[in-house]
Amino acid sequence: MADTPEALTQQLLQAAKVAGADTCDAIVVSGTSLSIEVRDAALEQAERSEGMDLGLRVLVGKRQANVSISDARPEAIRDMAERAVAMAKEAPEDPFIGLADAAQLATNLDTDALELADATAEPDPATLQQDALMTEAAALGVDGVSQVQSATAGYSSNDIWIAASNGFSGGYRRTSRATYCTAIAGAGDGMERDYDGDSRVFQSDLRDPTEIGLSAGQRAVDRLNARQPATGTFPVLFDERISSSLLGHLLAAANGATVARGSGWLRDKLGAQVLPSTMSVIEDPHRPRVTGSRLFDAEGLPTQRRAIVQDGVLTGWTLDLANAQKLGMTSTGNAARGVSGPPSPSNWNVAMTQGDKTRADLLADMGTGLLVTSLIGSTINPNTGDYSRGASGFWVENGEITYAVNECTIAGNLHDMMLALIPANDARAHLSRNVPSLLLEGLTLAGA
Repeated sequence: MADTPEALTQQLLQAAKVAGADTCDAIVVSGTSLSIEVRDAALEQAERSEGMDLGLRVLVGKRQANVSISDARPEAIRDMAERAVAMAKEAPEDPFIGLADAAQLATNLDTDALELADATAEPDPATLQQDALMTEAAALGVDGVSQVQSATAGYSSNDIWIAASNGFSGGYRRTSRATYCTAIAGAGDGMERDYDGDSRVFQSDLRDPTEIGLSAGQRAVDRLNARQPATGTFPVLFDERISSSLLGHLLAAANGATVARGSGWLRDKLGAQVLPSTMSVIEDPHRPRVTGSRLFDAEGLPTQRRAIVQDGVLTGWTLDLANAQKLGMTSTGNAARGVSGPPSPSNWNVAMTQGDKTRADLLADMGTGLLVTSLIGSTINPNTGDYSRGASGFWVENGEITYAVNECTIAGNLHDMMLALIPANDARAHLSRNVPSLLLEGLTLAGA
């Protein structure tokens, strides 16, 4: 039998059953990645990796264990299965674990319509190097840029297959093509840096490398001569580049694993208003050419479009089978896993409702305040929602950007912040987290 990911999952399941597992599931990931980095118009680093990782979860009664290896030889698989069963027998019982019933399993396994993989041939190293060189040259051509910290171009492809003893067996292939640049402007203690980049499933969708380099260079120059802002309470506009971090805090608090532990600042908010009534958060795992798309989750359940927040109201948690059992609910088809651990809840493609104003319109509306383009570190209490982060960006006076800002802290509480969001209309449609710039009134700034 050929050692394809599909065939290897069946070998893993068979070995687990022979070793004494009651039920089991397996995942195999076979991948290739290529990365080229240039510096000073010359090749700095070239990396290529090819490998295969095998993961096996076995259940003996209500006890489970996970083992992973990178050796596909039959004897290695046999030893892996025996080791996993021995570990499971010593593990504590968990009354909530188990595989999906056969009737729950996804039946549509044809992922072609999702366009997860580009059929175009893998780019050769010379092509990637040329992209990186173009990016670096464009950044260095921006007046005020003193050096380029990194200019890289890369490609990856992964074949993933998941199978379980309940009869599920399905897989897919993913590709990714990316270009990134980090530019530095100024000199000495006055140095500032910023970046730009793009990552797409299809090579033909990737932004031009010159555009990326120019943008990275200009962003770095714009940050020169930064100052600390005044301390006080001001409007804060989260730029689209970093606004998804706010959505990330909401999604983390609505994760079933968090809720099942009795923690999270949303734990008592199911059915309550958590966003303005004009805003929703929609998860859609079936968007073509988007990295978070999939037809089935890591437990073989069908994925579905769903509203996490509908018209401002929190409608449900993000659940896998085990956490749904703990909460007396049904899985939402959101199980994710790697080769070395059991499934856990995760979100797929998520979009937050956009507004009808541009970012420039929101800047004009805010009058005087802070435009945040970068966040540094965090002190966030996941149970109370108390929020404090280091930030940098630009000070706004009378709706106009006046100077760069650094070394400040923004603070508030996520409960209040989420209810006060005002969205722009600038979300990028190809991202798996589709979030526009977000304006918030009345955050506390600690600066000079």
